[in-house]
Amino acid sequence: MATPYTPTVQGTGIRATIQRFGGHLAGMIMPNIGAFIAWGLITALFIPTGWLPNETLAALVGPIITVLLPVLIGYTGGRMVHGQRGAVVGAVATMGVVVGVDIPMFLGAMIIGPLAAYVIKLVDKFTQQRTRAGFEMLVDNFTAGIIGGGMAIVGVWGIGPVVKVITDAAGEAVEYLVSHSLLPLASVLIEPAKVLFLNNAINHGVLGPLGVAEAVKHGQSVLFMLESNPGPGLGLLIAYMLFGPRSLRPSTPPAMIIHFLGGIHEIYFPYVLMKPRLILAVIAGGASGILTFLVTGAGLVATPSPGSIFAYLAVTPKGGWFGVILGIIVATGVSFIVASALLGFGRGAKDEETPSTETAAQEA
Repeated sequence: MATPYTPTVQGTGIRATIQRFGGHLAGMIMPNIGAFIAWGLITALFIPTGWLPNETLAALVGPIITVLLPVLIGYTGGRMVHGQRGAVVGAVATMGVVVGVDIPMFLGAMIIGPLAAYVIKLVDKFTQQRTRAGFEMLVDNFTAGIIGGGMAIVGVWGIGPVVKVITDAAGEAVEYLVSHSLLPLASVLIEPAKVLFLNNAINHGVLGPLGVAEAVKHGQSVLFMLESNPGPGLGLLIAYMLFGPRSLRPSTPPAMIIHFLGGIHEIYFPYVLMKPRLILAVIAGGASGILTFLVTGAGLVATPSPGSIFAYLAVTPKGGWFGVILGIIVATGVSFIVASALLGFGRGAKDEETPSTETAAQEA
């Protein structure tokens, strides 16, 4: 089924294949962007470091990001593969990866939702011509239940642990670069990992503890700024607003507010997934920002959580404003320039806006 977020890409080359893959990933995220914004608003407002701290309302933050959002992604991915039946089975299967690990399982949901839907699609194809009249509903319900439950178990014992290994490996790779003084190169790993929603695992699981140890010795640490810099995402969103597909431009201003002021970086990840080549823009922005931090001797006294401009300023040591602000500005500018170039400065944006009517009819 075609959507305005996932225009059909023609061709069989590597570039076309990557674009189609990114389109499928974005197709699972973009229809649920309202849920991401809701979570971002709740997080920015009610967590202890938010605008209106409220312990009761802050209890919504964890379940939404660890359960609701992955299930919505799995549901949408399943629906893309096999309609409503695929959506239901995909959602059930996603619960397996949700309860199997203790990190937000967006990547796992992107895997198991469409996979479970594909399995039920094959089963339906097998049973349709072998089911006697009058037994269709019974067979359909039981096959969906069996496949959904079975794939949930696969998620708990298989996909969840695999994604956890990937997350741990990304964290270890970042730690290696940090320990060998290759900080700007860390963006080559951090930015792609962020787009796959591994940002919290890297920031709080690796960079945060290392930064605390360094801050104890020196009073500040640049490690707090490697993943949390809002500049690369802001530059990307500005480029999308000016030069991206016309159907998506109106969605970027609220995304910029949630990202830069609210510190919820997840809001810009789907925009990268839609056009995977844009990962180069956020990598360039992140690396240039880190280099600027190093040159100016910038650092923070604690992790800016969430990674908003206000949180950054709140944990900037006295006299350190110049380097911190300059690093964010440089990262924003570099990311914007690279993303704008990769978007062709708006050339062909109208053509990429939606699939053709004929293509949509064929896919629906």
